[in-house]
Amino acid sequence: MEQPFRFELIHVCKQSGARLGRLHTPHGVIETPCYMPVGTQATVKAMTPRDVEETKASILLANTYHLYLRPGHKLVEEAGGLHKFMNWNKPILTDSGGFQVFSLAKINDIQEDGVMFRSHIDGSKHFFTPESVMGVEQSLGADIAMCFDECAPHTADHSYARAAMDRTHRWAERCQSAHTREDQALFGIVQGGMFEDLRIESAKTLAGMDFIGYGIGGLSVGEPKSVMYQMLDSIRPYMPENKPRYLMGVGSPDCLLEGVLRGVDMFDCVLQTRAARNGLALTANGRVMLRNNTYAHDFSPIEQGCDCYACQNFTRAYIRHLIKAEEILSAQLITMHNIRFSVRLMEEVRKAIAEDRYLDFATEMLKRKLF
Repeated sequence: MEQPFRFELIHVCKQSGARLGRLHTPHGVIETPCYMPVGTQATVKAMTPRDVEETKASILLANTYHLYLRPGHKLVEEAGGLHKFMNWNKPILTDSGGFQVFSLAKINDIQEDGVMFRSHIDGSKHFFTPESVMGVEQSLGADIAMCFDECAPHTADHSYARAAMDRTHRWAERCQSAHTREDQALFGIVQGGMFEDLRIESAKTLAGMDFIGYGIGGLSVGEPKSVMYQMLDSIRPYMPENKPRYLMGVGSPDCLLEGVLRGVDMFDCVLQTRAARNGLALTANGRVMLRNNTYAHDFSPIEQGCDCYACQNFTRAYIRHLIKAEEILSAQLITMHNIRFSVRLMEEVRKAIAEDRYLDFATEMLKRKLF
């Protein structure tokens, strides 16, 4: 019987060492490296599932913390799981809520057994443990679930970062014990703050636990990008070659390119949707702030050569008009473009890896100051 999850390392670029892969899941195959649009609350903001499918995204991310609070994981389970609930038939990954615990630190209390936190919606108290989080993620029924982890702030000293890392490892063991769905992959998460020795120790420890895949957490949380790249360089030799690697919460165009150079296979980021709601479009020649007056009489598409619905049918001048008129359609159109741009960038990345020219490709693209 074929396993529901299988990762194929198809090719390693001779020029750069970047990886070309294929992750098989119950809801389809994910070609890697890939960018995952974020649908935090079981929806990609300003997009219908049909819109998202047209961007050719192969996997979406949803968030355990937010869906637990609203509408509740049991309701999603009653609906037949997240795929049916949100009408998305391709793979889904659920983050465990560990990052929300970190980002909402003023309303939580981290303990050995789990985290007591207050809802950002109504102030009610809740307690997350590794076991309860696994229960929630299994009810949601995504293809990929993440372990519950503790994400240390980038300013944490060595002692604090070690304590958070050690707790993450203990929680990973508890997540493994509590996770029973064979049709759902469980990924461990590498932590260790901004310290190479801790990052290496975390990568080695989690590799020994033989997860189906590995998240790299606690990066892009306020530290300089150069430090993030240093951490990725440090752990690369210790990450299992035959398992997918997922850099969590990172997805600006420059970071996608740099991450792939460092052996990363999967990325997610809210930048593409958040920027769109503020009138900012991503292009191969850098950022375009469409609300600016300079585009009032610009009847060209957001980006020449882009095959997205927005670029094929509308002009910068029209979209600027929508922004100024505060029409919802502006966010929809720019979001369509930004997600398709990011997915298309990863298509070009995969092609360059397959042709053993990824270093040349990344160097050329990074010169353009994409972001």
